[in-house]
Amino acid sequence: MNTKAVNIEQLGIINCSKIHRNLSVPALVQKAILRGEGKLTDTGALSVTTGKYTGRSPEDRFIVDVPLVHNDINWGKSNKPIKPEVFDKLYNKLAAYLQNREIFIFDGFAGADKKYRMPVRVINEYASQNLFIHQLLRRPTAKELEDFTPGFTVICAPGFKAIPEIDGTHSEAFIILNFEKKIIIIGGSQYAGEIKKSIFTVMNYLLPKKNVFPMHCSANIGDNGDVALFFGLSGTGKTTLSADPNRKLIGDDEHGWSDNGVFNFEGGCYAKCINLSKENEPQIWNAIKFGTLVENVIYNENGEPDYSDGSLTENTRAGYPVEYIPNAELSGLGGQPKVVIFLTADAFGVMPPISKLTKEQAMYHFMAGYTSKLAGTERGITEPQATFSTCFGAPFMLYHPAVYAKLLGEKISKYNSSVYLINTGWSGGSYGVGERIKLRYTRAMVTAALEGKFDDIKFTPDPIFNVLVPESCPGVPKEVLNPKNTWKSPEEYDKAAVSLAKRFADNFKRFQNVPDDIVKAGPKSEK
Repeated sequence: MNTKAVNIEQLGIINCSKIHRNLSVPALVQKAILRGEGKLTDTGALSVTTGKYTGRSPEDRFIVDVPLVHNDINWGKSNKPIKPEVFDKLYNKLAAYLQNREIFIFDGFAGADKKYRMPVRVINEYASQNLFIHQLLRRPTAKELEDFTPGFTVICAPGFKAIPEIDGTHSEAFIILNFEKKIIIIGGSQYAGEIKKSIFTVMNYLLPKKNVFPMHCSANIGDNGDVALFFGLSGTGKTTLSADPNRKLIGDDEHGWSDNGVFNFEGGCYAKCINLSKENEPQIWNAIKFGTLVENVIYNENGEPDYSDGSLTENTRAGYPVEYIPNAELSGLGGQPKVVIFLTADAFGVMPPISKLTKEQAMYHFMAGYTSKLAGTERGITEPQATFSTCFGAPFMLYHPAVYAKLLGEKISKYNSSVYLINTGWSGGSYGVGERIKLRYTRAMVTAALEGKFDDIKFTPDPIFNVLVPESCPGVPKEVLNPKNTWKSPEEYDKAAVSLAKRFADNFKRFQNVPDDIVKAGPKSEK
């Protein structure tokens, strides 16, 4: 047990029965099993269920409203304020709850670039959650551990439940960020993703003050050192397309873009497992082994998984270190991005499969963060619905979206990065009528963008979506590149395209004080 340099009494957490600091993976797995938190699977992974909370609980997240951050935060549905005195009372109750308990501490870093990384201390009630964050954050060397001083502390106790009418929370669960005290408290939820995303949210607040652009994206790097970024909401193909056997994975979810280049915030991956197959996603499949934490996957009595079973949740997950990916860039570092790719899955079947964006168009589509939900994916959805998630990660962005868009525009200009919008959705009609664009075509488009094969190809402006569409692409039939050509009725295409363009325009009205050149860079809702 290594408890050197650990002083949690100053946090009000006293008289703990045992304190474990930075236990090894085997020790954490053993502790979790002995404590009844989970079971080993046939591959040696640790399987747990998380109870009623099987995903993030955005209604239960709050930011402590103090003068230090009050004028910075874009207050609203995603960023709800809570008073300091409410935080203090709940914090004291949480600290009292942890007395006489065995607790697990992980000290590590968020950020591979030493200039911008944040030391994070995570204090867990559960050994399984400590295993998770051990695998997800950047792990320290023995020397770094000796001199470790946390920049932020996360205290997570799923067994402690709030009483809303007394504690001022929304429910029994809570996730509260206090920037003045540099503390995050999490209670009532055993979903490990709350820890990961709370730390990400803190980075999204701190880094822009250092002129670093924080991003909810994946990143990979080619043999020549060329870096590519992939932004996209769930279901757009971000994980599939960034996992390229010919390129090294820098990271799958959270990155910063500084004047030094791109750096991964994390030291691991948190992959979705629903309908996972060895054929389609071999890297994830093979990463689910000893040291991996698996959440809410159904296993039989022999410890064999049924990845198609979403009876607990569709949001089944596996958390594992990036070392489990064969072609990972373990340093977590890359140079300046050559190519930036925005991914959308347009179920209306009207957006071009690939288009090139100007800086202003890139800022517009980054702020829009468009994709579409499909019929049947959520209760009550009977036809495709447009979904807009600002900055491709609205729940984790504390500033006004324009702050992040401005950083994107500055980086694109400074480093001459090419930006492409790729539609991995439907063609020839909307969902139910048309067909999803073939994956081999999408891969060919990504490859062409990464290898600079569009440099000598002519682009034509799309009259509705106001983007530049290439006249050809190696490996892709020419007629596929113009979505109107794939519809039986050009008139029906125009009607559907204008309808989606109007949705873009209506969505963008919620952004105040955005420069005209960015507003005008969006789709045209009138032909």
